[in-house]
Amino acid sequence: MNIAYEAYAGIDELSTQDKQLCLEAVKAMESSYSPYSKFRVGAAVLLSNKQVVRGSNQENAAYPSGLCAERVALFAAGANFPEEEILTIAVTASTQEFQLLRPVTSCGPCLQVMAEYEQKQNKPIEVLLYCINGEVWKVKGVNSFLPMMFFEKRLGKG
Repeated sequence: MNIAYEAYAGIDELSTQDKQLCLEAVKAMESSYSPYSKFRVGAAVLLSNKQVVRGSNQENAAYPSGLCAERVALFAAGANFPEEEILTIAVTASTQEFQLLRPVTSCGPCLQVMAEYEQKQNKPIEVLLYCINGEVWKVKGVNSFLPMMFFEKRLGKG
């Protein structure tokens, strides 16, 4: 199995569009509700109509009732722009508890949701994982994260 990704030393090495999307993910963190983990995550989704949809992690004392930033953004995009393709998602995080030294990766459920959207649109989603003041990892498609992802085409057919 191969994990294919591009690594950039910083945000300034990215294209203007990718850099802007990473900065939108940073803005998304402002609405993070993370009083328990104190780990703020922001995601920004770029759609085929050039609309950007933001999401942030939303925690809840009744674990696991919260939701990750990626799924908040993806579900908001799917609900509000169901006909648009998801081109790219940028994800970033921060905490006052310790220093992040590299980009954080999406959890399994978030990757599975991305995979479902890729199947729905029959096109990979580019993923930008951005460490503020640090590296950016760029991955073309969820298959690099989940090479043996779950997907069953017969589900939902009556």
